[in-house]
Parts: sequence; C-alpha cells; structure tokens
Amino acid sequence: MTTAPATGSPTVPPADDGPWRNPDFRALFGAAALSQFAANTGYIAVPLLALTALDASPAQVGALAALSTAAFLLIGLPAGAWVDRLRTRRVLITADLARAGLVASLPLAWWLDVLTLPQLYAVVLLTGCATVFGEVGSQSALPQLVGRGGLVRANAALATLMAVANIAGRGAGGALIALLTAPVALACAALGHLGSGLRMLSVRPVPKPPAAARIPLRAQISEGLRHVLGHSELRALALTASLNNLGGSMINAMLPVLFVAELGLSAGALGLFWAAGGAGLLCGARLARPFAARAGYGTALTLSLTPAALLVPMADRGPWLWAAGAGWLVSTVTIGSGNVLGVSLRQHLTPDPLLGRMNATFRFMLTGAIALGSAASGLLAELAGLRTTLWAGAALLALSFVPTLLSPIRGRRSVEG
Repeated sequence: MTTAPATGSPTVPPADDGPWRNPDFRALFGAAALSQFAANTGYIAVPLLALTALDASPAQVGALAALSTAAFLLIGLPAGAWVDRLRTRRVLITADLARAGLVASLPLAWWLDVLTLPQLYAVVLLTGCATVFGEVGSQSALPQLVGRGGLVRANAALATLMAVANIAGRGAGGALIALLTAPVALACAALGHLGSGLRMLSVRPVPKPPAAARIPLRAQISEGLRHVLGHSELRALALTASLNNLGGSMINAMLPVLFVAELGLSAGALGLFWAAGGAGLLCGARLARPFAARAGYGTALTLSLTPAALLVPMADRGPWLWAAGAGWLVSTVTIGSGNVLGVSLRQHLTPDPLLGRMNATFRFMLTGAIALGSAASGLLAELAGLRTTLWAGAALLALSFVPTLLSPIRGRRSVEG
C-alpha cells in the first residue's frame, strides 16, 4: 500500500532558512539536549547504584539493562496509536515529567534508606515506557514544526546531538558520578528531565490532524503496520535498520568478552573502541545532507560502508586491534548517515495522521532486533564460540544495505522524489 505524503502542515519558516531560525525547533532541540544528558547519566548511574547500594549480582544488573528496552516491545505499537490520538506537545511534556518523578524517587529512597531492587526494576521499566512516548512523539512532531522541506537539516542536527551524547555524554555522566556519587547524579538527571519538560512549554501547540478516535485501537495499530510493511520504500528502510541493529547488537554484546576475557585488555580500551563508533555516527550525521545533495538521495542511502565491520572479528592485540577499530568507525558512518536520511524519508512518506504509528512500528522492529541480537549472541557464543558470533554479527551488518539497494529508494534524487 503506497500512501502519499501529507500536505497542509502548519506554516513554518522556509526550509532554506534552516531549522535554527525556527523557535519551535530550537526549543525542541534544547529539550532533547537536556533529555540526552539525563538519559546518559541514568544509563551509568542506575547500575552503579544497584551495585554499590544493593550489592546486586551481574544477573540482576543484566536484568536492569533488559528492562530498559522492554517497554518498546511491550507498548511500542499501541503507543504509536495513542500518539496519533493526542496532542503531541502534551505527550512530550507528560513523558518528561513522568521520567523526572520516577528518576527522582531513587535518590529520595536511597536518602531515606528504603531503596530496594524491585523499586529499581519498576523505575527502569516505567521510565522506559515514558521514553517510548517521548521518542515516538518527538519524531512525529518534527514534520509539523519544521515543515517537510526542513526535515533533513533538522534530523541532521538531532542525529548529531545523539552522536555527541554517545561520545561524551556518558563520559560526563561518569565524571558526575565520580564527583557526586550515583544518587546525587540521579538527582541531577531528574532535574534534566524536568528541564526538558519545561523547555517544551516554549513549543507552540500544533493542531493535531483529525484522528480516528472512534476507530478501535487494534485497527489503528494494524493500519500503521500496513503502512510501513506495505510501502516498498518504508519496508526497505525498516529491514535495513533492523539488520543494522541485529548485527550491531550481536557485536556489541560480545565486545566486553572479546576485550576483557579473551584479549586481556582494560575497560578503558573497550570504551575507546565504543567511542570510535560514536565518532563514526557523528561523521555520518554531519556528512549525510551534503553528500545526498551531491550524489543523490538514493545513492546516499544505498552506498554502504558497513562491510568494513568485517574487520571487527579479526581484532587482536597490536595492529589488528587498530584495524578493527577503524573498521568499526567506518561502518558506523553509514548508520549515522541513515539516522538522518532514512528518518527524513520515512517522515516525508507518511501522512500526519499516521506519523505516530509509523514511528512506533519502526521503533518496535528496531528495538526487537536489538533484543533478538543480544539474546542470540549469547546462545551462539556458547554453541559455536566467540569469534563465530562476531563473524555472524559482522556479516549481518555488512549485508544490511541490500533491502534498500533492491528497492525504489535507489533511484531517488531527493527526499521529495
């Protein structure tokens, strides 16, 4: 099923002016920056709090990590339908305030000496649920705030922010924890979420297109699935991104075992390797728009550097470690570019009333691929060995561009067609 792009978006500054002249986008970006600070601080502080305050076991820390993504699988699809029924700004503010209250409950419980592991589990799961609505709502609001002609530049700015957060955000969060302890750092994270919600108050309310509020929720979810899976270009984008996440999660899950257990390297070396991936994401996000303008949108989306990931399973002490790091950096350039161009294209191809369900469908598939890859990597490593698992993940990553290459996306000159 092919659906025409939506028309009739609210008046916004012309795309040639860039998103930074749009006060609504500046507010959204500022809120995203505060939210990224809070999320990256919590990513490090929650497991450290579990270890230091509750003597949690490795399995319990692993359960916390699993619960942080479980919400996308549990409520991802219905969340998209709800976002399409509600006013997006209200959804975003509510999600931020919910995360602020949930995260703030942890340092408060620690201070009162009533903190428990079940509370940590509940907070991580419920915070994940709020994050589902926040992420789906943010991507759904963007076309209405910047206009469809400004999507590529706006997504490039947001993808750059996320890449910088991957490189430096968790390092800053770690420094904050070292200086102030995990509970105090979590209090700062709660303030970050609160600040994000308050910043969203500066975004003008955008009238929602008529939502089919009387249509059953299941029918709305099915409509969103049909829109993504029945549209040749959207289906190709979803399959490519899912293969990226499947292969990447298999590699990432085994990297600590490779670096620490097999090669005897430090956690710092592992951190630098992951930082190289963040640098690749940043480069891809920054180069996406100019490269697409020069080479054509379809070429930019189908020309992939992910085969460089095949160097990762060859990692060893000495030069091969540097080669593996270079391969990981180069392969993530394509992922960073796809985060800009792919997201912009899927937003352009989706009518306003379906934006929430489209984004939720993508998040469901992409997060499901991460969960499946992480689980499969452990099983495969037990049955076939560490290196075989790394080769399997690298092969999936290397071939991830095939769905887009075989789709009509290849012939696109611009996001409009």
